[in-house]
Amino acid sequence: MNVVQKFSQKSRTMAPKTVPKTATPTTVTPNTLSKRQAQLEALMAAAEKRICDSGLQSLKARDLAADIGIALGGLYNIVADMDALLLLVSSRTLKRLGEAATERTGHLPNATREEAIERLVAVAHTYLDFARKNLPLWRMIFELRLDSPLPEWAAQDQLRLFRHIAEPLSVIMPDLDARGLTIRARTLFAAVHGIISIGLEERLIAVPVQKLSDEVAWLTRAACR
Repeated sequence: MNVVQKFSQKSRTMAPKTVPKTATPTTVTPNTLSKRQAQLEALMAAAEKRICDSGLQSLKARDLAADIGIALGGLYNIVADMDALLLLVSSRTLKRLGEAATERTGHLPNATREEAIERLVAVAHTYLDFARKNLPLWRMIFELRLDSPLPEWAAQDQLRLFRHIAEPLSVIMPDLDARGLTIRARTLFAAVHGIISIGLEERLIAVPVQKLSDEVAWLTRAACR
């Protein structure tokens, strides 16, 4: 290798790499944010209406885009995918359930064992009433099947509701530690949810709809004895 060849090779090795120019970030104005939020609210409302009218399985992105007057591609500028949209709808439904529980039971006394039991019964009745009045959206929470793990924020939305059960249970069962209380709250929820779910679907083995309220109250009190 001659001197010219050596110099040429070294020059290529040591030559600085071209650094691509960074694109100037687009400024998102308050008007743009407001428009996006309005579109998201409209999209969630459209999804809720279609779920209530036709059920979760019939929900299609193209129909929702048409409902709010945008192109199909525009829908994915609002949400990443249909799973993301359904999680938001589920979260909004859970928020309404939490608000209903707070409104109907948050003011009830919880100092004594008997007071705590009656507060739990009120929580169970609130859950039953909410399921009856919001049946398609309530069912959707449990029918939702995601292609990816549940995001942490969505998991927290679900777990947050258990405080309505855990607070009175901590008075009824003061010897339980935090983990035991969490498990017991989930167990009680699963039992009440099962009776309500089967009952509202009016399956052969179901508790008659007109007796659901009484039986949910009986089960809740029996679990606390």
